Amino acid sequence: MEDTLLGRFLPSFQKKPKRKVIQSPKFYLFDVGIANYLLGRGKIEPKTELFGKAFEHFIYQEIYAHSRYTDKEYPIYYWHTTSKLEVDFILGDHEVAVEVKSTDHADTKHLKGLKAFAEEYAVKKQILISNDPLPRLVDNILILPWQVFLDKLWADEII
Repeated sequence: MEDTLLGRFLPSFQKKPKRKVIQSPKFYLFDVGIANYLLGRGKIEPKTELFGKAFEHFIYQEIYAHSRYTDKEYPIYYWHTTSKLEVDFILGDHEVAVEVKSTDHADTKHLKGLKAFAEEYAVKKQILISNDPLPRLVDNILILPWQVFLDKLWADEII
């Protein structure tokens, strides 16, 4: 599927893990709309699990496009431990850790994966992307509305 440009595998970040990590890659189709159609998702309502999956897929597509269109071509990974700690995207050589939550108000329960990753690796930036109305900093983690994140990403202020 990668050779035909229909989708891409997202590898697991496994650099010197202290915690046991899931090693199988994730797969993202080239278009979130096609993914929704093939999975028979129909109308996706905000504040649902399906919305969260589509939202993460959308952010992945933007990050991937930025990596390629800017010729930076930084690697993109995900991190997921067997104990269910997760970070959706690791950019570069663990330079930036990005978690995507479709919530309207991110709180400390949404930061667990980012905090655990930062305990294990020297990460330069930790970002939680959400539907929050305003950017804010919580425990050295930058919580950004998705529109602000995309503006900063394309302005080369993320990586």
